[in-house]
Amino acid sequence: MSFLESLPDRVPAGVRVGFPEATEARTSAALKVLESVGRVRPVHILDRSDTGSRAGPGESGPEIVSTSDRESRQAALSACPDLAPPGMGDGLRFAVALLAAGELDGVVAGAEATTADVLRGGLNILGPADGIRTVSSAFYMVMPPAAGEPERVLTFTDAAVVPRPEPEQLAEIADSACRARERVVGDEPRVAFLSYATGESAGGEEVERVASGLELFRRRRPDIPADGPLQADAALVPEVSLRKAPGSALEGRANILVFPNLDAGNIAYKLVQRLGRARALGPILQGLSSPLNDLSRGATVEDIVEVAYITALLADGRRAERGIGTSVQGDHA
Repeated sequence: MSFLESLPDRVPAGVRVGFPEATEARTSAALKVLESVGRVRPVHILDRSDTGSRAGPGESGPEIVSTSDRESRQAALSACPDLAPPGMGDGLRFAVALLAAGELDGVVAGAEATTADVLRGGLNILGPADGIRTVSSAFYMVMPPAAGEPERVLTFTDAAVVPRPEPEQLAEIADSACRARERVVGDEPRVAFLSYATGESAGGEEVERVASGLELFRRRRPDIPADGPLQADAALVPEVSLRKAPGSALEGRANILVFPNLDAGNIAYKLVQRLGRARALGPILQGLSSPLNDLSRGATVEDIVEVAYITALLADGRRAERGIGTSVQGDHA
């Protein structure tokens, strides 16, 4: 079973994910798919001044929460006191505030809202996770089988948020990517800090910044195989790794690629998506205290469904960390 095919089966039933753009056409179609499968419990967040019809958990029909619903609004205001009045276009922040208040397990937005708006809601209302100061993003690049090679799922980070990470930020981005990958993919993270140079093949400030990021990461996560600076081929191709980076802990089998800057990460994911025919899932936000995920405004219905499943897996991980509930995560090969 492929990674994408396995996603619904790995999601624990009943995880409540809020959608503040529920009336947008693609999102509405995605919600119907999620409701028919029955794993994720999608919550329609409607920004309106009248309460209208409302279905709650366990009732027939979709679960609908309006920004004017008194109980929900009180919960949201406890996390974000400056919410705009109902019907004034504040549905995204309302949904994020419900997430902060524990009324939702996750939120997915971005089919209409910009990444900046989604990120602003996360930073201002949720804040960063414990031990993390840098909020970043990742794309899960699902590489199709080719030339006898099995499907691969690679994490590209950061590709949407931090323009030029300093060494401490590189370490935190890598740490967040490892935490997320363990929940989303279920395999052992193997982290490559990418550069235009491998090892000491070239010097310069940019190479040294990547090398410093690796050292800080190793102090944070000595349990995770990591190496750098590495060129992309040395990180991904065992034969090249033997020549360019003999003795590397990754042996050319990295599955998390930490890019030196936003230019490199964003360009790389789009090239691999368009020329390598990979599925690009994301941007998945990393480092927030609760799962809030962004969508490309060009997202398809299928993209929205898959990001919802990833959000649910991350939410289940957060619940397990807090002792609220646990689930068995399978290893995706």
